[in-house]
Amino acid sequence: MTGNSLTDTSSGLYFKDHSQEWLVRAQKQISYEVRLRDGIFRPECTDLLEQGAGTSDRARRFIVVDRNVELMHGDRIRSYFEFHGFDYSIMVVEANETLKNLDTATRIVSELDTFGVARRKEPLIVIGGGVLMDIVGLAASLYRRGAPFVRVPTTLIGLVDAGVGVKTGVNFNGHKNRLGTYTPADLTLLDRQFLGTLDRRHIGNGLAEILKIALIKDRALFGSLEEYGPTLLDEKFQGVSAAGDRAARSVLHSAIHGMLDELQPNLWEATLERCVDYGHTFSPTVEMRALPELLHGEAVCVDMALTTVIAWRRGLLTEAERDRIFAVMSLLELPSWHPILDPEVLVNALQDTVRHRDGLQRLPLPVGIGDVTFVNDVTPGELQAAVAVQQELGDARLPKASGEQAVRDR
Repeated sequence: MTGNSLTDTSSGLYFKDHSQEWLVRAQKQISYEVRLRDGIFRPECTDLLEQGAGTSDRARRFIVVDRNVELMHGDRIRSYFEFHGFDYSIMVVEANETLKNLDTATRIVSELDTFGVARRKEPLIVIGGGVLMDIVGLAASLYRRGAPFVRVPTTLIGLVDAGVGVKTGVNFNGHKNRLGTYTPADLTLLDRQFLGTLDRRHIGNGLAEILKIALIKDRALFGSLEEYGPTLLDEKFQGVSAAGDRAARSVLHSAIHGMLDELQPNLWEATLERCVDYGHTFSPTVEMRALPELLHGEAVCVDMALTTVIAWRRGLLTEAERDRIFAVMSLLELPSWHPILDPEVLVNALQDTVRHRDGLQRLPLPVGIGDVTFVNDVTPGELQAAVAVQQELGDARLPKASGEQAVRDR
């Protein structure tokens, strides 16, 4: 045996012979569940009762609810937990991109600590959009180095994107999601009935993330958006008509399955070439610079329009495919251009993304409709040329909502 050999203690702990060095190897099994359910706050629905346990005669839960959700659904939520005999505390939080910060997270932790929960048996419950789920997920990951939590997304973007992955985070120092962790919720319950109380713009906001999945991996889903996009906007995924119900169920299932199919093999982002980063190269900077004007999905759509033009200029898709993509963006009432897109902003955004992706652009570009490739050689000149075409083809669709509505919740 040499001084450099490793001896296995059969416990995952290795040490170097004749040295004072150890190598520790450990694995943690990750498992979490996502369920599509209608009417999770009906008294007979028991999904929320399955997680955790009580430490006394009554189960105890700390529940964080978005302020707008509380106004519309608060009575129904309280009635559910009272019907099932829970000892609970509800914290109502205003959540939007301007309040997605450590101060909001620490306020939640402070109230959680005052309520007091058993470390493993009493999961937090968060009911709201993607912003609130990100904040509460971060708070749960920090509290006692990790507390279980359950997510109930109430926005479309929460159902198909923010609610199904493992990322948590808050904005910091002017950058989107600069602080965060990888922490899965034990359970996510997706109830499309919440979407019925959203305004039309927030339905479109979520449709942008569905369009992302369609463009990089699901041509059939793109076709569904092309055919039923206006119906989904009009009916808000509530299935008012038979055709609308079939489309809503199919589109939701395809989008969620497609997202999870991409995430599952690479939850911790060991591989930095990620298809689901499509639309997320320039959009973090664009979104933060444009606040409070653009919602998250709207900024993603502007990014996708830009990279669609880059792909077309490189011959990765045809002019007809390019025009179909822009037409669907318009059909979904999403912006495909924004005045903030000047070369300096885009170059700075790309440089920040390169740092985030470990020194390479790893920029996803569509190949036709339904496939993707990655490039590392986009130049400032190429960006400038693409933006000129994008502006010519694009639709600014500047939001008509007030600033307060615009940043309300993704």
